[in-house]
Amino acid sequence: METEVVVIEEKKIDEKARDNLKRAGKIIRDGGLVAFPTETVYGLGGDALNPMSSKKIYAAKGRPSDNPLIVHVANMDDLAAIVQEVPDAARKLADAFWPGPLTMIMNKNKKVPYETTGGLDTVAIRMPNNEIALELIRQSGGYIAAPSANTSGRPSPTVARYCVEDLSGKIEMIIDGGQVGIGLESTIVDLTSQVPMILRPGYITAKMLEDVLGEISIDKTIIDSSSTERPKAPGMKYRHYAPKGDLMIVQGSQSQVVDYINGKTKDAEASGKRVGVIATDETKSLYQAHIVKSVGNREDESTIAHELFKVLREFDDENVDVMFSESFDDSGIGQAIMNRLLKAAGHHIIVL
Repeated sequence: METEVVVIEEKKIDEKARDNLKRAGKIIRDGGLVAFPTETVYGLGGDALNPMSSKKIYAAKGRPSDNPLIVHVANMDDLAAIVQEVPDAARKLADAFWPGPLTMIMNKNKKVPYETTGGLDTVAIRMPNNEIALELIRQSGGYIAAPSANTSGRPSPTVARYCVEDLSGKIEMIIDGGQVGIGLESTIVDLTSQVPMILRPGYITAKMLEDVLGEISIDKTIIDSSSTERPKAPGMKYRHYAPKGDLMIVQGSQSQVVDYINGKTKDAEASGKRVGVIATDETKSLYQAHIVKSVGNREDESTIAHELFKVLREFDDENVDVMFSESFDDSGIGQAIMNRLLKAAGHHIIVL
């Protein structure tokens, strides 16, 4: 299969861009797959109501079939057609955060095939805040199932070239919409629980959800790698976001972390390994590895979220064998950053 790559600027959706989006929508309606940008990461889209499309998504990614897909919609009115009922909590959250980086889990109806939900009676739904994505959803019939557009287990793509690297020859089209805005996947909240439960942290924090709904709980599998429960949301059960080399997170005071990483770097480089360090603007100059990358500023953790997956992919591009990363606060957006880092590192963390 030859994969077509088309470039569309979100802020310049002209007649040519609309024609390309119509073609992309037809690909999805006909059962094919299209990678496209959202505000979080690039998604790999297929017809959410076509079981064969979902099977193609799993095959293209090499993704376990019990790992649920997220259904993307472009209109709040379309929600009622695929769930048993729209909870009051869902309406409140949609008013506050849609379109945006929030996925809500509700009880599905018969219209949504089990192939899309990983065999579950619930369905994960979100409305992306990206004009390319929204127009593609409309052109494709209103319901796109879309996990991240990467080989399963690898860092999620925040630029189109990594979609090309992982999926070229496996899907019909990739829409290059430039670098995404947020850089981490959406927050997922389960509304089928008695108390709404966060299953995956993201840009929409627990505090933001509490301000709308009141009490919120957090699933223990976010930080517990030993859980054997079947996942209700993407990314809960399997190793995710992993670079090709070995990644280790180091936690402690700044001086402890710098000294430890510099010592381990010296040993690794002496044995002929290429070492990469994930630092911040505040600490980048303190490390002695040949490859040191800042993921942003600790005073603005959204910058770290924006750069994290990009940096992990760049380490792969540079054939890094061993990586060390500083740790981050486990509250607010920092919780999402640490969740992704822990999964990328296989929960390999050194506490000093």
